[in-house]
Amino acid sequence: TLLLLVLMQSGALCARRFRGGRNPQPRRSPPPPTYRADRGDTTESFPLDFTAVEENMDNFMTQVKNLAQSLYPCSAQKLDYDMRLNFLENTSVTCNDGSPAGYYLKESRGSRRWLIFLEGGWYCFNKENCDSRYETMRRLMSSSKWPQTKTGTGILSPLPEENPHWWNANMVFVPYCSSDVWSGATAKTDQSGYAFMGSLIIQEVVKDLLKKGLENAKVLLLAGSSAGGTGVLLNVDRVAEMLEGLGHTAIQVRGLSDSGWFLDNKQYHCTDCVDTASCAPTETIKRGIKYWGGMVPERCKQAHEGEEWNCFFGYRVFPSIKSPVFVVQWLFDEAQLTVDNIQLTGQPVQEGQWRYIQNLGTELRNTLKDTFTDYSCLSHEVITRNYWIDVQVKGTSLPRALHCWDRSLNDNRNNKAPPKGCPVHLIDSCPWPHCNPTCPTIRDQFTGQEMNVIQFLMHMGFDVQKMAQQQGMDPSKLLGMLSSGS
Repeated sequence: TLLLLVLMQSGALCARRFRGGRNPQPRRSPPPPTYRADRGDTTESFPLDFTAVEENMDNFMTQVKNLAQSLYPCSAQKLDYDMRLNFLENTSVTCNDGSPAGYYLKESRGSRRWLIFLEGGWYCFNKENCDSRYETMRRLMSSSKWPQTKTGTGILSPLPEENPHWWNANMVFVPYCSSDVWSGATAKTDQSGYAFMGSLIIQEVVKDLLKKGLENAKVLLLAGSSAGGTGVLLNVDRVAEMLEGLGHTAIQVRGLSDSGWFLDNKQYHCTDCVDTASCAPTETIKRGIKYWGGMVPERCKQAHEGEEWNCFFGYRVFPSIKSPVFVVQWLFDEAQLTVDNIQLTGQPVQEGQWRYIQNLGTELRNTLKDTFTDYSCLSHEVITRNYWIDVQVKGTSLPRALHCWDRSLNDNRNNKAPPKGCPVHLIDSCPWPHCNPTCPTIRDQFTGQEMNVIQFLMHMGFDVQKMAQQQGMDPSKLLGMLSSGS
């Protein structure tokens, strides 16, 4: 009965809130609603027969089920475009072109958890390639054409089936419009032609949110993908220190870095440094940090004085970070392979390229030594993809691993033993790109056809006979193991 009354109250509230909105399609057709006048306005009411409940419990529960299903479209409508654009109150903090910076917000007033997501999108490091970026990717340098609303996916999704542990949090999406890996603190000048204020944008977003409920938060998760993932590593402690300095010591600040753990390794073959895709990672950051007026964490700066560019690489900055950070990384990251001048389209890779790719996976795995999840997949970014719940390591999905990490942090604060059967440190053991059967679908970029693991490895020049011989097994057995993902 209590459940029924709650559903009825929710139905009436939902109907009043969304009168005049769009009419979403329900998953199942509910009983036709009736209407009544109530204090001068029209609300939906859902007829339920309370008579003889004890004599016909099955029928009564069917009515409750129909009511719940009928409320679903109303909830879905509420969540369709629920993150809304807000510009920063501090108008002096801007995007590259001087247009106002901002963020998208979906409030969840019943939750004390906040998720602030930093968008990725490479960067530029001199006037020439920033001008080119402005012509071809203006959305990443200007807010002039940002839409008023944004739909969350993956860890930003409001749907429990897509986001089982964070769906009810206060969601914040911060568009990337500073082209500085979220590190800059420099106003627009005649010499540069652009402002680089990524680090300041994060601080101003947090300050704005304090007035909208963040001051009562229990947990703030600063998350990001690609350049946003690196931005998390550079800024998570600064956010924690700022909140503490403002007197908000009860807010637990944590980080989630996705596909932002780049290596400063030697390229497969060196090319002239023209843009971010052709330059060695160290060279672009060395040039960029000067051009942006980039800021790095103070502890990392002290450890690499005079060579602060080191702090843009995960394994170098991570030891200096105080806040808890969860790292998610593809072992064969497409962005890393691009800057290393490994191309996986067209002709099959050569043997030297194949060895380089395998060594990359080994090197990356060796640099990840704390709480993290890594996947033997060829991809880039994952936490905002709608398939993020499907990718697994040893039967554990990424949302599950994050939930276990949350629990372990809470248990540590409360001096409890860590939960059993709840892993937070997941290492994919298979050694080849895309050998995990739960990896995202990969397509041939020329034909558009989906490829399974064997087809992909063959496309890359993988020699089954040779590898089977090295492993001391029959080639057919090796093919079977690849097909099953074992």
